[in-house]
Amino acid sequence: MCPAVQSAVAQACTSNPVGWRAGLAVSWRISRRTVANRGRQAPLRPRDAVSLSPPHSCPSMDMKKRITLELRNRNPAEIAELVLDNSRSADGEVDGLTDEFTELEFLSMVNVGLTSLAKLPSLPKLRKLELSDNNLSGSLEMLSEKCPNLTYLNLSGNKIKELSTVEALQHLKSLQSLDLFNCEITSLEEYRESVFELLPQVTYLDGFDQEDNEAPDSEAEDEDEDGEDGAGPTGAYDEEEDEDEDGSESAEAGLGFQVNRTNQDDDEEDYAEEEDDDAAGAQGQKRKREVDDEGEEDDDDV
Repeated sequence: MCPAVQSAVAQACTSNPVGWRAGLAVSWRISRRTVANRGRQAPLRPRDAVSLSPPHSCPSMDMKKRITLELRNRNPAEIAELVLDNSRSADGEVDGLTDEFTELEFLSMVNVGLTSLAKLPSLPKLRKLELSDNNLSGSLEMLSEKCPNLTYLNLSGNKIKELSTVEALQHLKSLQSLDLFNCEITSLEEYRESVFELLPQVTYLDGFDQEDNEAPDSEAEDEDEDGEDGAGPTGAYDEEEDEDEDGSESAEAGLGFQVNRTNQDDDEEDYAEEEDDDAAGAQGQKRKREVDDEGEEDDDDV
């Protein structure tokens, strides 16, 4: 990454917490594109790697306290999204997260120092899980047991080296997108082909499908899903609008027919008047000839 981009990312990170997360997203996408352009076969070189460690201006707190802060006196069952990025895990384990988060659909634990998922609670509705920039090297079998409905899993920047580690994800039947960017496993020969063969349910690996088409943004997918959820009322509205349009077209057609009919009637009346005028003129000429003939007969008699 060029120094100018690195400077912009660093400035975004240190300005505010939102900028920190935005900086992570920017640097991650740029670095991922760099790997894509190189065929994603060779290991990352130092100049391609981007440091995703939190800035010194963002002090971290322990995960359990962070969860309490994020709850804001709400019941855990009311939480659908939970972001715990840059907090401190307890000895590399998930801490403070319980089975009470029954409605949780999105969980982000980026750069929290995880080394194991053994204490991950049961999260049956979880669909998207962010675990990038941790120290995970195994225990992925816990995901299919605790989060069976995952569709998106980000494990980029972890210590995953072997295909046998990823094999534990075969039981995640709904998994569509998997990120292993910046893990040592990406340096294996025919890495992408092997992962796609091992996990046939996965459509996107490191942000690209088997044809090198880039995955759509997550936000766009969410908007599409929201649109599908609300398709009922929209469809009904469209039907009513179509009916109104059909009614308008019919009315316009009827009005046009009436106008044409009126014009036709007017033309017929004009034609009839012309015929009457012609008939009257012809009759007048006939009478004139008769008068002339009578005058000639009178002259002959004289």
